[in-house]
Amino acid sequence: MSVTMQADPAIRELIAFRVGLQEFCINVMMVREIRGWTAATALPRSPRYVRGVINLRGAVLPIVDLAIRLGLPASEPTARNVIIVVQIGQQQIGLLVDAVSDILTANSANIQPSPDVSSDLVRAFVKGLLPVDGRMISLISLDNALPRELEAA
Repeated sequence: MSVTMQADPAIRELIAFRVGLQEFCINVMMVREIRGWTAATALPRSPRYVRGVINLRGAVLPIVDLAIRLGLPASEPTARNVIIVVQIGQQQIGLLVDAVSDILTANSANIQPSPDVSSDLVRAFVKGLLPVDGRMISLISLDNALPRELEAA
């Protein structure tokens, strides 16, 4: 008798990364690639958190500075920064982060809800908190990463 094993939907793989002094994670299934920092070409009249665009194998890729988007202090990117290329719906975007730190496997039961004292901006992005080795990693949703005008482009 054979037993068919199915993936447990409560278990998910997450990629953890640093932005400033904080750690965040996203679903690894959204990640298309991780690449080194490349200077971006600025777009006129774009939001402050959109660093510009880069050419990714012939496609225009908008680069979102995740620190600014999350309301954290901006930093000037260096060769140590990385761009996480993610797929959000039909759009690919690059997320500028300080460093990728880990790949985590998390059970949905281990993810704690965001506190009620958080701001609307935090609630728009942070979908939960994951305790890992004595630290808290914010699980973020990228649904609101881009302004609606850029999504339509």
